Amino acid sequence: MAKVEEICPQCGHRSLRYRNPAPTVDIIIEYRDQGLVLIERAKPPWGWALPGGFVEYGESLEDAARREAREETGLTVELLGQFHTYSDPERDPRQHTITTVYVARGFGSPRAASDARSLAVLAPDKLPEFLAFDHARILADYLKVRREWQEK
Repeated sequence: MAKVEEICPQCGHRSLRYRNPAPTVDIIIEYRDQGLVLIERAKPPWGWALPGGFVEYGESLEDAARREAREETGLTVELLGQFHTYSDPERDPRQHTITTVYVARGFGSPRAASDARSLAVLAPDKLPEFLAFDHARILADYLKVRREWQEK
């Protein structure tokens, strides 16, 4: 367990703080029958990515997923369920994060907003070669499960 010693700049008191991974959400948005919604990030790390972000203090994972989808894509989403949780400490180059991935259906007109430079709705076989974070793995896992569901 990683601990960090902090010193109060006013009184000099020393205390220990635990370093914990930050919770995040990512959302796989199925938009009508047109494909999956991806955003091109406007901030580092660069690249195409699933919409998502950090969970705010006092916010549920579900509320964070709906908020991030709306902020980054302009879409209202119906969450269809949790897909999987990814926790590789190297998944985000900025810090250790743990993401819970949701599958959702998007409603409205998609548009890049917030941290998104641009937005695309892409067929599963037309996804960009490079995706930020571990989103290529997440989408490969999802598409595999999706094919299995469709075959049943």
